[in-house]
Amino acid sequence: MAHYGYIRVSTKWQSENGNSLEAQRQAVINQGADPELIFQDVYTGVRCDRPQLAELVGLLKRDDILIITKLDRIARSVTEGMQLIDDFVKRGVVVDIINIGRFDNRPANRFQLQVMFAMAEFERDLIRERLQEGKAIARLDPDYTEGRKPKWSKKQYDHAMKLQERHSYIEVSAMTGIPVPTLKAEKRKRKDVAILAE
Repeated sequence: MAHYGYIRVSTKWQSENGNSLEAQRQAVINQGADPELIFQDVYTGVRCDRPQLAELVGLLKRDDILIITKLDRIARSVTEGMQLIDDFVKRGVVVDIINIGRFDNRPANRFQLQVMFAMAEFERDLIRERLQEGKAIARLDPDYTEGRKPKWSKKQYDHAMKLQERHSYIEVSAMTGIPVPTLKAEKRKRKDVAILAE
């Protein structure tokens, strides 16, 4: 029976607010992890692979214990974390999450895991529902546009199109800051609208 630890940081903010690798390392050691069996990953929002976790998953065997400080250290979402834990438990690995508790194949722990899955699913549904309600309310605004907020306003485009009557696209771009391809796209769009209106 081996006592593994897994620690991870993903941003500078986390490393400075109690989630540093050093703080996590000490916490998992205090919980019983072998200092020689602690795996760690560091990544940013741009780089999301976790090679040390992948290696650790391949090493874990029945009756081994995996110690982590928090669920979000092992996964990027509650759902992903709970799925990982469920897989470990099915393999006979004990997962000790310091701020939640210990998970193994006992019925009470399996039930707790199922409840946490259900809560995660419920939370996702609530978030989805709030987003849909927010969009429905936003659509009541006559100026609402679906998707990303346009970088340039209608007033800015109107001004640019007026300038384009007497200047080249390059000159208008220099005067307004609107890129030439964007100006050309807006001109085409306005022509299409005019044709449809005829």
